[in-house]
Amino acid sequence: MKFLKKLFNLPVKEDEFIQKQEVNLSLDNLFVHHFIEKGGKFLYCLKKEEVKENLNKILKETSWDEILVNNKHLTSFIDYNQVKTTDDFKKPLPYFTKCEHLIADNGDVLFSSNQLRSHKLSELSEHLIVYATTSQLVRNTGEALTGIKTNSKGKLPTNISSVKNYNINKNDDNFLNYGNNNSKNLYLLLLEDL
Repeated sequence: MKFLKKLFNLPVKEDEFIQKQEVNLSLDNLFVHHFIEKGGKFLYCLKKEEVKENLNKILKETSWDEILVNNKHLTSFIDYNQVKTTDDFKKPLPYFTKCEHLIADNGDVLFSSNQLRSHKLSELSEHLIVYATTSQLVRNTGEALTGIKTNSKGKLPTNISSVKNYNINKNDDNFLNYGNNNSKNLYLLLLEDL
């Protein structure tokens, strides 16, 4: 059939159909695909011990001897013989933090005032180390915002924003983002919790 269409110079629709077919990936595979495509660095962990090991490897690889941490739950992953910590946002240090959600459709990492306090992402260091779990994966931004509303019974966080680009040297031509560059060199420590 394809041969006859070529012979009579008719358009071949099969190729178009194959190109337009959407690949259905699981949430975690979809997120990882988009995240890595944007330049993010991804480390998958099965146990909390692996999170600590991978964090130490990141610190050794980058030669960071001090990091910013403002979440007490994250201090259990830190080897204080290797790195000093501070919670002073005024210092331009790599920031080790949690996030609200991981958005599968576009590979973005969503934050709120729970992690950023009153600071904008653009005011923080260009280096982020994010700890997240697979239960934080959502399909799209709408599901992420619904999740924030559900998890924050009573007091909704403010300052909701996301890192959309993981290459700090790339310029964003979108005029809506003028003056608010959220590009970060981002390491993601993703713990399997499902």
